[in-house]
Amino acid sequence: MKAVRSRINLGGKDREELIGEYIIEHGATVRGAAAYFGISKSTVHKDVSLRLQETDYELYRRVKAVLDRNKAERHIRGGEATKRKYMIKRSLSAKPDCAGS
Repeated sequence: MKAVRSRINLGGKDREELIGEYIIEHGATVRGAAAYFGISKSTVHKDVSLRLQETDYELYRRVKAVLDRNKAERHIRGGEATKRKYMIKRSLSAKPDCAGS
């Protein structure tokens, strides 16, 4: 028996087209698009890298450009997150104890 994959189809557009348009409009990452649509990251990645290429090549190229930019910037976002983490940790340890004198 062949498994049938569930598909979102709204207004004549398939799921991969909706996801692709969302990524382009918002500059979203795969993780962000997955959270927005309530599906897994691997499903988003497969939709925009394989299925979208077959259904709408021009949209695929635009989505790929956004995802390539996100990939190139990911080390910067990671570094900023680590910096924030340690700044918060430092500011919490620098606060005086309110237990009394």
